[in-house]
Amino acid sequence: MSSKTVIALRARDISHAYGDHAVLSDINVTASAGQRIGLLGENGAGKSTLLRILAGVERADKGTLVRPRRTGLLEQEVRINPAKPLSAIIESGISYFRGIESRLQDAAAAMTTDPTAEARYAETLQLADATEVWAIDRRRDELLTGLGVAGIPLDTPIGDVSGGQRSRFALAALLLGKPTAVLLDEPTNHLDDTTVTFLEQTLIEWKGVVIFACHDRAFLDEVATDLIDIDSSKKGATRFGGTSRGGTFTAYLAQKAADRRRWEAQFANDEAELTALEEVVAVSGMASTHTRGARDNDKLASKFKGGKVEKQVAQRLRDARGRIHELEESRVEEPPERLTFAGIATDGTSEDETEPLLEVHDVRVGSRLAIDSLSIHPQERLLVLGPNGAGKSTLLGLLAGRIRPDSGQLTRREGTRFALLEQDVRWSDPRVTPRALYMRYLGDERAESTPLSALGLLSERELDRPVGVLSIGQQRRTALALIIARPPHLLLLDEPTNHLSLTLATELEDALGTFPGAVVVASHDRWLRRRWKAPVLHLRKPE
Repeated sequence: MSSKTVIALRARDISHAYGDHAVLSDINVTASAGQRIGLLGENGAGKSTLLRILAGVERADKGTLVRPRRTGLLEQEVRINPAKPLSAIIESGISYFRGIESRLQDAAAAMTTDPTAEARYAETLQLADATEVWAIDRRRDELLTGLGVAGIPLDTPIGDVSGGQRSRFALAALLLGKPTAVLLDEPTNHLDDTTVTFLEQTLIEWKGVVIFACHDRAFLDEVATDLIDIDSSKKGATRFGGTSRGGTFTAYLAQKAADRRRWEAQFANDEAELTALEEVVAVSGMASTHTRGARDNDKLASKFKGGKVEKQVAQRLRDARGRIHELEESRVEEPPERLTFAGIATDGTSEDETEPLLEVHDVRVGSRLAIDSLSIHPQERLLVLGPNGAGKSTLLGLLAGRIRPDSGQLTRREGTRFALLEQDVRWSDPRVTPRALYMRYLGDERAESTPLSALGLLSERELDRPVGVLSIGQQRRTALALIIARPPHLLLLDEPTNHLSLTLATELEDALGTFPGAVVVASHDRWLRRRWKAPVLHLRKPE
């Protein structure tokens, strides 16, 4: 970084814990205008927490933070009263500009009575021109169009639109406000190809700082100028430390795999050397004890040989103990065990039946979905594509029996079990733990025969934490665990890679290839789509 570069945001030694659960430790982030930093790490590594801390929404337990006064944050979930209109989301993003307008009006009204008002008016007018206050409505319309929600009236109650539409309105509001630092938590969730491309171009042209957490590898490759790894499974000074890298995400993946191999090799070498040194100490210690115990009739021989032997033994002991001390001070920590998805079990599905699991004929669901004909057979794979609003989630809900058609016919084969992983996971009791949910769902006997930890979706330290305090990604992992523990005949996945780490998303995709049941996936994930070899159903927005 050159001496002329102006640092816009600097965080030093950021550490944070929830109770006794350490989330972040000694994280450093330095960013200047024009940098676009991607945050990497497994679900629960602390990416969302770090973004909230950088935005000033949450306070770190330790560390220092200097950030621009105008810093904007897009969280994964929009937290505004659902009874309010969508315009409330937009207005929350442009309050800074509304304040300029208000000051300008106040100064204009006071000109006849306040001699200082003219100067205030001129100063505020200059600020309004510089910030393009006059273009707010035009820019709002451009952003809403680019993000695919321009057709939704602004007086629509927030609770009447989908979670994805709420997120896009919140994203539009954030960008409309032109903050100096933009912080984004999973910004590509709920975006289709057109809107992702629009967002990529917008961020690449952004003049300020951009810091984002994202599971989308293609988006990371296109947008990020730098990457910060806060994954606990990296080689570094502390278990939860952060590592900054330049280059693309694809290059980062290769480098991280190489780092892990070197870490494992170094740990194995250190352990082997320690074992050998401890054996030297044990053997040399026994030899030293034996030499000190010479009998009287051996003293003459010891006079000529014993002294030299004792010195050699003592030197070996000193050298070995010194090296052991050095290794204990400098050796790397043992690499934490990697969470690896164990795949999907095969029980409960059938490999031989050819009768369709379900058939759909001339089905309509309001103005959201129109399907003329569709049948799903055992072992079939189907990818559902289409722009936002084409009815992908509605179709999955229909197939799962959660949505009733307004017209048409849907026939399910008797005895067929369906399971749907929804985009938004909701728990009736956020205090319950994943382990308790798992045992309640499967029963004690089945839960013991196939432990939750064996699925490779949650680490041991996450099994007994309330689901309400887990990250959104960990909550989705929990929901997925409940599904695959009793594999259905038809597995329905709505944006399965949203909120999941890239590692798990890849492993899940591979597991779907060997699952003996039928699978229907609705996804915008460009990486998944590029590798998809099975049939594709393209949906269009109903006329």
